[in-house]
Order: sequence, then structure tokens, then C-alpha cells
Amino acid sequence: MKARGSVLNRRHAHSATVSDWRSFRPGERVEIVKHAHVIATGDVEEVSESGNVLWLVPADPSEKQIFLKSDGVQVRRS
Repeated sequence: MKARGSVLNRRHAHSATVSDWRSFRPGERVEIVKHAHVIATGDVEEVSESGNVLWLVPADPSEKQIFLKSDGVQVRRS
């Protein structure tokens, strides 16, 4: 039987926010979090070279969304 702590740590690692947005690749499913609430979910379309801007194709792909680090949002893989 696995130790409970190791299972919880792996679960937490998957939902952890990513500080270097340049590590995201087009097509990756992510969640945008602000003030501990998920405000958007979708696939990464593009990330700026600086890693400060992320374009997201939301679940409803009728419009693309843009997110800036300076707006205080966090991104995590979903």
C-alpha cells in the first residue's frame, strides 16, 4: 500500500500553477486561475517569447482569449 502523503503530493504537483509560461506548448489543456477561482479553461494557442502573454482557445472556440501575467492570473495544467 502506498503512503498517503506520496499520493497527495503527486495530485498536488499536477494541479500546481506554472510560473514559466514558456513551458506550455500549443494544444495543452490549461486552467486560468485568479483569486483561487478558475476563470477560464481551454487549449494553449500560443505563448509570447517573453512568457508574459498566453493566448487561449477556450472550450467554446468562437473567440480566443488573451491573458497577461501582469493581470495577476496563474496558469495550471488540467
